[in-house]
Amino acid sequence: MEAFIKRKIYRSNSESLEEREDLIAVEKRLRVFVNGKEVLSFYCTPIMIRELVVGMFMTENIINGSWCAERMSIEYGEDILVDIPAEGEVSTNGAVITSGCIGGITFPKRLTIQKIDDQFRIKTSALKELFRRFQNASELYKMTGCVHSAGLSDGNEIFCLAEDIGRHNAVDKVIGYAILENIPFEGKIMLASGRLSSEIVSKCAKWGIPVVASRTSPTSLAVDIAEKGGVTVVGFIRADRLNVYTNPQRII
Repeated sequence: MEAFIKRKIYRSNSESLEEREDLIAVEKRLRVFVNGKEVLSFYCTPIMIRELVVGMFMTENIINGSWCAERMSIEYGEDILVDIPAEGEVSTNGAVITSGCIGGITFPKRLTIQKIDDQFRIKTSALKELFRRFQNASELYKMTGCVHSAGLSDGNEIFCLAEDIGRHNAVDKVIGYAILENIPFEGKIMLASGRLSSEIVSKCAKWGIPVVASRTSPTSLAVDIAEKGGVTVVGFIRADRLNVYTNPQRII
């Protein structure tokens, strides 16, 4: 399914309106079923759906039992329908809408965070250059201007880049991709285009990702979680500066 549509719009040009063709990001409702029973429904960009579901379900421990991502069925239509064959219990108790403008879903009470002891380090100049490449690689954003991006890198290569209308969804897609492709999270950086909320930092801390970097800022709760979890949070990355909010030993 395409992530964007073409539509005629009217653009103001001096004192007149000029008809133009513009690209608009697609927003779809994703309905997730387990053994035929609906358990979650939320909105997303209709690409990397398998990765999104795997990232969310594995991070939030929604299924307490065995299940196989390869057996997941995905049907694209007015809504996107996903059905997961699984054994064990399913629980979405405590689900809350996150702080994003496109409300994601998280289950904060279930996240168990252990302090990360990762000796990964990166130079500030290398991180700035990496972030520049990350931003330039966000094709859907360049076309539509209305999606968030996330990526996973070792400081040199960007292993995965995901885009979505929701910040949390983009991060879940990256996590899901890494799980499906057996990419370890040690020694990695989570790159993000938007605000670093507590939910996003919690997701990264759970998987032991030592550095989270964004072009904007973290929230106070995100900083608290990063301090306790041993995560290095970097914000306001620009060509000439960046801010390190927690665990600065990894930024040299």
